[in-house]
Amino acid sequence: MTFKNERIDQNLYSQGEVDKWVYSTCGLCSVGCGLYVAVKDDKVVGVKGNGDDPINRGRLGPKGENQWHANNAPDRLKTPMIRNASGELEPASWEDAMQLVVDKAKQSLEEKGRNSVSIYSTGQGFFEDYYTIAKVGRAGLQTHLLDANTRLCTATVEFALLQSFGADGTPASFDDIDEADTLMLFGHNVAESGTVLFERIMERKVRTGKPYIIAVDPRKTLTAREADLHLQLKPGSNLPLMNGLINELIEQDKVDKDFVQAHTVGYEKMKESVKGWTLEKTSESTGIPEDQLKEFYRVMCDTPSLVSTTLQGAFQSAEATKACVAINNFHLIRGLIGKPGCGPLHTAGQPSSSANRTAGGVGTYPAHRNPTNPVHMKEMAQLWNVDQDSLPAGPEKGIEEIITHIEKEEVGFFWNIGTNPLVSLPNRNRIKKALDNVFVVVQDPFLTETSAVADVILPAAMWGEKEGTMENADRTVTISRKAVEPPEGVRSDFEILVDFARRMEFKDRDGQPLVDYSTPEECFEEFKGITKGRPCDMTGITYERLEKLNGMRWPVPDEKSTGTPRLYSDFKFHTKVDDAQVFGKDQFTGRALSKEEFQEIGAEGRALLQETYHLPPFEQPNDQYPMWLTTGRSVWHWHTRTKTARAPMLHMAAPNNYVEIHTEDARELGIVQGEVIRISSPRGEIEVPARIGETVQKGLLFVPFHFGNLEKKESANNLTNDFVDPISKQPTYKQSACKIEKIRNAHEVKADESLEEIASHYGMTAKELRAANNLSAPYEIEMGTTIEVPASVINTPIQPYIPQR
Repeated sequence: MTFKNERIDQNLYSQGEVDKWVYSTCGLCSVGCGLYVAVKDDKVVGVKGNGDDPINRGRLGPKGENQWHANNAPDRLKTPMIRNASGELEPASWEDAMQLVVDKAKQSLEEKGRNSVSIYSTGQGFFEDYYTIAKVGRAGLQTHLLDANTRLCTATVEFALLQSFGADGTPASFDDIDEADTLMLFGHNVAESGTVLFERIMERKVRTGKPYIIAVDPRKTLTAREADLHLQLKPGSNLPLMNGLINELIEQDKVDKDFVQAHTVGYEKMKESVKGWTLEKTSESTGIPEDQLKEFYRVMCDTPSLVSTTLQGAFQSAEATKACVAINNFHLIRGLIGKPGCGPLHTAGQPSSSANRTAGGVGTYPAHRNPTNPVHMKEMAQLWNVDQDSLPAGPEKGIEEIITHIEKEEVGFFWNIGTNPLVSLPNRNRIKKALDNVFVVVQDPFLTETSAVADVILPAAMWGEKEGTMENADRTVTISRKAVEPPEGVRSDFEILVDFARRMEFKDRDGQPLVDYSTPEECFEEFKGITKGRPCDMTGITYERLEKLNGMRWPVPDEKSTGTPRLYSDFKFHTKVDDAQVFGKDQFTGRALSKEEFQEIGAEGRALLQETYHLPPFEQPNDQYPMWLTTGRSVWHWHTRTKTARAPMLHMAAPNNYVEIHTEDARELGIVQGEVIRISSPRGEIEVPARIGETVQKGLLFVPFHFGNLEKKESANNLTNDFVDPISKQPTYKQSACKIEKIRNAHEVKADESLEEIASHYGMTAKELRAANNLSAPYEIEMGTTIEVPASVINTPIQPYIPQR
């Protein structure tokens, strides 16, 4: 059962009554809250929650309540721009801009071949955008270089599901959280990344005492503070924790042998891979005290029902896919899947990143088709009415690989849609250097940091100004109706893509336009036909039904179905050779397996238990860089702040970046609260104020990734390494080595000059100045002594957020 009562949250600015309320879905996090958009004088003026939507019953988080402000920002782009011969961006007509885009795409194809064009998109678009990207990219441009910032967000979800179950689609849903006896939040700070879902969890917890909450996180987050058990593990030790748990389950003889025998393959190899992970070894590797591990083992081995969620703490970490696969392994060997209140629920960061995977705008083909299976490629060729040989096949290419192709001058055209890679990608200096040397199209409502490398900018419509469908983290497909027209001179992503296809004159085998739909609804009708018979079957979905039923979880195979609350209730998995979405990858190298290798496994509809041997993170603290760095979200901002920085309340709540440092580390280094310090790694440096406390563990620094102004040294991704998980190819933002340097001025103490006077001169307190110099008392200074004064101290309060209202 979802929330017991509705609560209609509202954020509205209107002189008098609004003209209308338009049905929509929140366009930020992946929870997918239902809401209505307020329209007054043809402008978006606010939002209110939809009390009938089962996801949120009218509740909205702080970002969701304030997302509409960006629509009315005065710096919206309202005309295309082209970089002139002097290197300056200047306004241009749509005709000139689109003609230049087409000319450059054709030039790259002619000079460098069909894999010389790349489209890098978003997790905040619509199914209709993603499907059109897939069709234009694969069948039109015939390129294999399609990816999105879902690679940074949910790629590990996809590949953990593929490795275990043969197809994408998270088995459990939010409904299962409402029924589970135990909830494991693994690297998932849901209180800040999915606030309404956290309210839903805690509302039930207060009312019933369930679920028992386990939070796995190296930080004492808002989520961890509400948990029954917080496992504050060392960075890079996710897999050791799960290996220890599975080994304990086996040692206690609590494996569901009947389930394992009937519905899985690979048990003996998996068992061997966790052998030796004793309580003592697991404690040593993770840093978690043995008594906490014993409690963890007790709860997890005995609980009658379990939902395990994951997010970036699992996905952006060392051994990301192996750790998530280990979670799948645990559910399988306990038989806790396909039943109410049971299953892995690998979540997503963005509102529709799951839809991009489902629609084929990234690695695989539409509707979970296998790009390495000739049977699936033949299907796609028939469905699109194109020659099979024209469709690019083979394993996907992630954005880091695409950047490498750009560096090798193999790519001549890079189309960036609705994302901001010069803030969001790791090792940012490398990314900028690469994108400086390729023709870049940026499609965005605003001038972002990535605009600095753009040759053409296309102004795009925003949420509320276009119509389409999304898929949230638990497979729920929702619809967002168009509330207002976009500003004059602005076009939607869908319109731009359809126009590009027309100008490129893409044709099918019969000489007809490859893209022959013109509205989002026509596009969706074509796409749902593509899904028929596939794991994500949406045959029974229509725009009208989505609004009437407040969303539907796929599969929805016919018009009688209202959706599927959980997958695999029949214990049949998508591992038959011509059903599987991929043939899997080697668990250690990431090498794609051949059809023959997959057949040899012999799964034939059973789940795959995988080996999970542990390998420590490649980069670790050392003598030169002695501390760990990790990154993540703040409750007040979203991604690179393109939208949330334009919402006054959100910007005022957290206007500057900062670094969290443990109290003991700050004391040993003589760092005072708010002091601007320099953090450097082998890749770059930043200068941000210190927030001292015990949220992070000793030896670990945390920097939010939202901030990335090119002129200010505050971007976390100046520091992060660009190593990727070998299976999902998701960057490992969570573990980088770094060091701290104090930025100090020297002050020579003059005669009769007190510490209080010196501190006041520099805008500090005497206590702060003593701490900065490790002085225990004022009389320790004498005339002629040189003391250090922080070059800058910035007050960094963050407005407190109470997860449950």
